[in-house]
Amino acid sequence: QVQLVESGGGLVEPGGSLRLSCTASRHSGITAMSWARRILGEERELIATTTSDGSTNYAGSVKGRFTISRDNAGNTVYLQMNDLKPEDTGVYYCDARAREGKGGGSINEYWGLGTRVTVSS
Repeated sequence: QVQLVESGGGLVEPGGSLRLSCTASRHSGITAMSWARRILGEERELIATTTSDGSTNYAGSVKGRFTISRDNAGNTVYLQMNDLKPEDTGVYYCDARAREGKGGGSINEYWGLGTRVTVSS
């Protein structure tokens, strides 16, 4: 199994920045790590993904403002959030997809418990 722990959430004014961190209990077998968020009244939205080859993908709502990066040696993924807006307020979750089982034939998905981001004056 993979345990994920997020940190870095908090209160920030509009236009400000936050850096979220997610640390995984292991690196081996992880094929992708992502950040998702749940805004009140909305479905959970996948906002940023990075794969083992270093490629990244972003939701249109955050593209150009958020940057995902991965520290493979430290089993940590980051989400740098700039130019934050009130509509960014919500709970942010870290996600990992990992190959497990005999021969690595299964792909399982794990989620952290989330960290809350509040953007308000």
